[in-house]
Amino acid sequence: MNWIILIVAGLFEVAFATCLGKAKETAGMEMYYWYIGFFVSLTISMLLLIKATETLPMGTAYAVWTGIGAVGTVLMGIFIFKEPATFWRLFFLITLVSSIVGLKAVSH
Repeated sequence: MNWIILIVAGLFEVAFATCLGKAKETAGMEMYYWYIGFFVSLTISMLLLIKATETLPMGTAYAVWTGIGAVGTVLMGIFIFKEPATFWRLFFLITLVSSIVGLKAVSH
């Protein structure tokens, strides 16, 4: 169950990074709504990470959490913010996903 909580925490990390990016693109009230989404997502992500580390090893949980956030944020950058999807970006993204899967596989 804590692995699921950790994955959801990682998805909220993607959400807070995306909200931050969208806030930079907007102005006025819309910008403040994105900042509110940022703070809500950040809070939920941290609380879920704390919950997940009650039973999962801290180093593994943190690495998986940041890995999910990094991969998700890069994908959001490519699909929402129109960042380039070069061969090397995708290559290293795949190696990052492989490393996250490997950490989960060797964790107790």
